[in-house]
Amino acid sequence: MDISVITQRLGKQVRSMRLNRGYKQVDLAKLAGITRQKLIEIEQGSLSVSMNAYARVIAALDSEIKLVPVTMPTLEELEDLFNE
Repeated sequence: MDISVITQRLGKQVRSMRLNRGYKQVDLAKLAGITRQKLIEIEQGSLSVSMNAYARVIAALDSEIKLVPVTMPTLEELEDLFNE
């Protein structure tokens, strides 16, 4: 599986969890000790963001990462790969 699919999925989960908890980007960024721009990059699934930044955001959401067996990328995810 292409690693960008993994980070995109993680970014979508972070965004979904942020919205479900009622946080604005600036609120979550402050809780995590990162900039709002860095949080935007995380939510977009950027490969250039450090694991430390991802971990700070996940911890600020009182969450953790759980590894699960891979599933095939959706057509939308595949399209995103070809548009990069």
